Amino acid sequence: MGRYLGPSCRRCRREGIKLMLKGARCETAKCPIEKKQRNRPPGMHGWRRRRATEYTERLREKQKVKRYYGLLDSQFMRYFQRAKRQRGNTGEKLLELLERRLDNVIYKLNFVPSRKAARQLISHGHIHINGRKVSVPSYTVDVGDKIAVKDSEKSRKKVKEQLESNPNFTTQNWLQLDRQEPKASIVALPEREDVQIPVEEQLIVEFCSR
Repeated sequence: MGRYLGPSCRRCRREGIKLMLKGARCETAKCPIEKKQRNRPPGMHGWRRRRATEYTERLREKQKVKRYYGLLDSQFMRYFQRAKRQRGNTGEKLLELLERRLDNVIYKLNFVPSRKAARQLISHGHIHINGRKVSVPSYTVDVGDKIAVKDSEKSRKKVKEQLESNPNFTTQNWLQLDRQEPKASIVALPEREDVQIPVEEQLIVEFCSR
């Protein structure tokens, strides 16, 4: 299997930024990125920082985005090929497609603490889109889609507890959230500013176009 089973924090340390792989824990002092002695690449020789080559810089940008959204290499390349076929800037189209993944949308609606939890919630059948159950985390949402939680006490309780744990949470402009139901709708397509990770998408395009 291609699924990563190692420590999540190891990936954040390798990229040198918070990838928000553990939800609320990433915002606490327990996060390795917050600890100076561990804010370096993992491994015995992580302290030996070498001068990065052009290839390394491009690879790290690709790996950063791939790990942030929880994708395998083959999945990432399929998104890149889809972005290439669309009109406009390929890098921005790639990020737009990744933002429109259902697991990312569920995470950004604060239904769950992390994208990993979002994938579990979706695959277990707790999420409905336009009245139909969707159990595929990679489902691409579109403008006008209505997202709702399964009409069961167990499903609603889990999501409402997460929403109540962060009452000051605000959604991005392309999402519209109803906390009481809970449900949401896609009112626009995500823009480049909605991507919450620092990334130079042009380097990714150059790497994948080799």
